[in-house]
Amino acid sequence: MTREGPAEARYRAIAADLAAKIRAGEYAPGEALPAQRELSAAYGVTLMTLRQALRQLSDDRLIVQQPGKGTFVSPPHLAYRLGSLRSLADDLREQGHEVRTTVLGRSVRGLPARVAAQLRVRPSDTALRLERLRVFAGRPAVHQVSWVPQPHADAIRERDFGTVSLYGALADAGVAVARAAETVRPEALEAVAARHLGEPAGTPVFVSDRITYALDGGAVVADRATILGSMLEIRTDRQATGLSIAWSGLAPR
Repeated sequence: MTREGPAEARYRAIAADLAAKIRAGEYAPGEALPAQRELSAAYGVTLMTLRQALRQLSDDRLIVQQPGKGTFVSPPHLAYRLGSLRSLADDLREQGHEVRTTVLGRSVRGLPARVAAQLRVRPSDTALRLERLRVFAGRPAVHQVSWVPQPHADAIRERDFGTVSLYGALADAGVAVARAAETVRPEALEAVAARHLGEPAGTPVFVSDRITYALDGGAVVADRATILGSMLEIRTDRQATGLSIAWSGLAPR
């Protein structure tokens, strides 16, 4: 058995002490830890030893290090449940998390070709474009752009989507959702979403593309959500029947 050297034992002790303070609530979720120089002085170690301790805490997902900003206590991870047909905000609230939704923009406009193909309508048709930001534990977590084609767009465009879910608004307008087809893939954060999520472009994220269908089989929502991997994790309950998940290779980009 290999014995730990003094330096390794020291950084592990520091990591254990900080972990205990985080779990005890001395540092709240989303709160910044003291600066590295302050911590190294408090523990009487070099910056190198302290950074080893912080690396251990990062590996244990207790902290998130943001270059140029500092070190922050990780929020409790939200679960993105693949087996649930609910709005994202409703799903997270059911897990007991407080999620704030900010509407970044809404307008009725022409459809991009990609979205028109997903909704199986003509590119010349118009739809409601709804852009929202989901904030959890005081930090942006999800950037979401949803498209709702006519005639449903006009029926829901004036709703307060800061408090009402998109599925809820559709239900109030007489549209019941029946199923959704969703693809979740890893990507690099694009510049537009990066500005809203407060992370550098190129940060690893999950991107969800979901098409929601009504009882008559028509597509009623095309939705793209950009999800920070540091804020959410994807979970599913696997059963013999009831949920189908297909894995496929990604084409080179």
